[in-house]
Amino acid sequence: MESVFETDDHKILREKVRDFAESEIAPRVACMEATQTVDVETSTLIARQGWLGVTIPREYGGMGAGHLAKTIVIEELARVSGAMGAMVQASQLGAAKILHYGTEEQKQRWLPPIAAGSCLPTIAVTEDGSGGNVLDMQAGARRDGGEWVLNGRKFYVGNSHVGHVHGVIVRTGDDRTRRSKSLSAFLVEHDRPGLTLLPYKPPLGLHGFSFGDLVMDNVRVPADNMIGGEGDGLDVAYSSSVLYGRPNLTAVALGIHQALLEETVRFAKDRHRRDEPLAMLPTIEQRIGRINERLMTARTLAYQAVHMLDLGQPCDDELISAKYRGVESLIESALDAMKIHAAAGLRRDRPLERLVRDAFHIDAPAGTGDIQLHRLAESALGTGKGQWSHRLAHVTALHSAPDRPTSTAGHAA
Repeated sequence: MESVFETDDHKILREKVRDFAESEIAPRVACMEATQTVDVETSTLIARQGWLGVTIPREYGGMGAGHLAKTIVIEELARVSGAMGAMVQASQLGAAKILHYGTEEQKQRWLPPIAAGSCLPTIAVTEDGSGGNVLDMQAGARRDGGEWVLNGRKFYVGNSHVGHVHGVIVRTGDDRTRRSKSLSAFLVEHDRPGLTLLPYKPPLGLHGFSFGDLVMDNVRVPADNMIGGEGDGLDVAYSSSVLYGRPNLTAVALGIHQALLEETVRFAKDRHRRDEPLAMLPTIEQRIGRINERLMTARTLAYQAVHMLDLGQPCDDELISAKYRGVESLIESALDAMKIHAAAGLRRDRPLERLVRDAFHIDAPAGTGDIQLHRLAESALGTGKGQWSHRLAHVTALHSAPDRPTSTAGHAA
């Protein structure tokens, strides 16, 4: 698993997160699967380790450790529980909008509690009729004196039922000639009157994680709760998706992929056929080799992309490519693993069926594979709209000061 992109601090962080995941989270996975409810307790326990603040600068109470460190945290958690890896990735996505576009007052108010784990943020963009095309959303807001009044419904909100503050993107303008400036972003506290969470319905996988629906019925928020300026909503959504959502989901995919490889190797060694381990069969060996190759390739692409992000280099295409390849290869490996396990892979007392179900949750968030290919085609054809990683390099690049703390600093008690 050694990578040329990792420092000693990264390796220490990986060991710390892995030890925590195996000792504290692994014993809870069976309960998450059995109950299929949102696991608030485990989410809170992880948040209090300080890892939600891995990319938050030190002046706001975070670790200031960067995007590769974030990838390692999410990957190691997802290796044990895809649901809890998804919880952390969604929280990171929720913090991104404040880091990128928040006022100093908003950063001072929200980033320290996020870093300390006492506040879990979300970002609410998707709607049933718009999907990946956020400009088609219908949820809206109107100005009423010193407040904005929000109405509409958001679907598939990561951390919906554990979140304390929702970053909601809504329509504030109707000028069809300037559609890119028709959206705005707001911070909406979870206990605002008129904000309702619909009853949670267990999905296919990621049991323990919540991605539910929000309904806003005349929800009033102060004008100071707007993130960025009026009309910046599209930028808030896209930048968060490209710079955080895609690499975060890639990290979840890596963790699930690693667990899938380990479980398949264990099975192939333990299961015997004609007095020999199943792993000795050439067909089984070939499938395991393919799984390992896919995982190695996916990890290299992912680490390179976030390493470039940490350096403040333009890397939108690398982030998009890493997400596409990471998810596609995970699903291919999941099918290979199922073929190796055969009927044994269908049993609920083995981890494989959970890993396969979880794998299918990683494609749609932050853009399906088809969306990723569309963006890569735009880049190749020269029709893209610029590099978010270049525009926001001052936010994403690590500080190069010699007194920057190690990646294990900044953990809350």
